[in-house]
Amino acid sequence: MLQQLDLENFTVFSNDSLAFCPGLNIVIGENGTGKSHLLKIGYVAAQVAYRIGKSQRQTKDEMGRQLADKLITVFRPDSLGRLVSRKRKPGPNRCDVVVKLAAPGEGCNFAFSFATNSKTDVRLDAVPLGFPDAGPVFIPTREMLSVFPGFAAAYRQRELEFDETYYDLALALEDRPLRGKRPASASALIGNLEDIMEGQVVVDNGRFYLRPNAAGADSLEMPLVAEGVRKVAMVAYLLVNGWLRDKSILFWDEPETNLNPRLLRNVAETLMALAKQGVQVIAATHSLFLLRELEILKSDQRYKRVATRYFALAPATDEVHVSVGDRVEDVDPIAMLDADLEQSDRYMDLD
Repeated sequence: MLQQLDLENFTVFSNDSLAFCPGLNIVIGENGTGKSHLLKIGYVAAQVAYRIGKSQRQTKDEMGRQLADKLITVFRPDSLGRLVSRKRKPGPNRCDVVVKLAAPGEGCNFAFSFATNSKTDVRLDAVPLGFPDAGPVFIPTREMLSVFPGFAAAYRQRELEFDETYYDLALALEDRPLRGKRPASASALIGNLEDIMEGQVVVDNGRFYLRPNAAGADSLEMPLVAEGVRKVAMVAYLLVNGWLRDKSILFWDEPETNLNPRLLRNVAETLMALAKQGVQVIAATHSLFLLRELEILKSDQRYKRVATRYFALAPATDEVHVSVGDRVEDVDPIAMLDADLEQSDRYMDLD
């Protein structure tokens, strides 16, 4: 699990230290405040650490090259140095990132840096001693089930305008379901998601379908299924094939995208239920509706023990201001809250 990120001169973050809880972490902010960047840098660190741990022992230089490659394919800058902030100090500058991940033994702590003139080079300043047992999952703003067939092969062979989080998700979805009996907690959560979808996710000849619970109903091709249901279906299948399990990390960028409020309520409960079952959830949103649903669920007896943390990002002069709290009311007021209150006032004035 991701425990802490220290960012200095990284994109919009000037000098910030963010400690994450093991349960549900929500990054709040309007567009352009760095929500996706925060999720992606955490994902890059967790993904590279997991891959290094699964491979044979690697040299410090090889680890640095993996970090550089992943940063470039996930963020897609013209050069690595483009990720270094130039706002506070014009001209040559350096970005420093320190990562702390939970792992057996001494944990997985490492640090790396690169400069504004870096093309593809990362300096590994501290080498991790341990590595996480579970790999991370990143769900981007667009769901993948409807474009899944052939996507991974096309990504390897062609220049596609998708960052590598889409490719990584496609690879995770390629894995077949686990054999044997699932833990009771996972089975219960999968059952809840299948109730939301009113069916089960099945794979046939490399394509995903939704098999309705109703007797005699034909399976539906995923492109014909509502996008909100497809998002829930992705999570359900990643539970079925074991990618989402105890101690894994789910990064989800704007789960509210293209969802109606009824389905967004279901997604909110999915996030809370995943956190309850041991998956660390780190999600970015600018939906006040989603925030309110999460707060309502937090008052539910089933989720009272789920740890929550909120990170509010707000634009400030030449940087982004980060406010952290365990409740929404503990973080600084953010633009979307102000806009909602202002809209409510205007609506009341109609009379």
